Amino acid sequence: MENEALETLKVGVVSSRFNEKVVRELCDECINKLKIEGVLSNNITHESVPGALEIPIMLDSFARQKKFDVLIGIGAVIRGETYHFEIVSDQSANGLLQLQLNYHIPIINAIITTNSSDEAFARTKIKGEEAALAAIEMVKLVRKYD
Repeated sequence: MENEALETLKVGVVSSRFNEKVVRELCDECINKLKIEGVLSNNITHESVPGALEIPIMLDSFARQKKFDVLIGIGAVIRGETYHFEIVSDQSANGLLQLQLNYHIPIINAIITTNSSDEAFARTKIKGEEAALAAIEMVKLVRKYD
């Protein structure tokens, strides 16, 4: 995808507020990388929701508008002492997968799952950038075969 095409790329980003410091870094890295690659700021729509389980419904609202080329869900699920970690991780990922298939739009899962805050912070830069690059790559691939 050439830079001219990236200037018209419409990206919807939904991030969670739970584990806010980690998610903010992930989100900032992702959005900055999109801009570096040529996506215009005006073409990036970002909303935040309380937690990772709320990301799919907001992305569903974005997808229903049919104005986005790609969507990105950004969050951080950090293991605690209960089974809740597995539920949130599994169900948020499943929600993103279902939306992607239902709407035939690339949805990038940048909801990281880690054992500790230290692990999460160690991954924010690379995972944020990877989400942006995956978004661009998936738009190219989907457009190639549509």
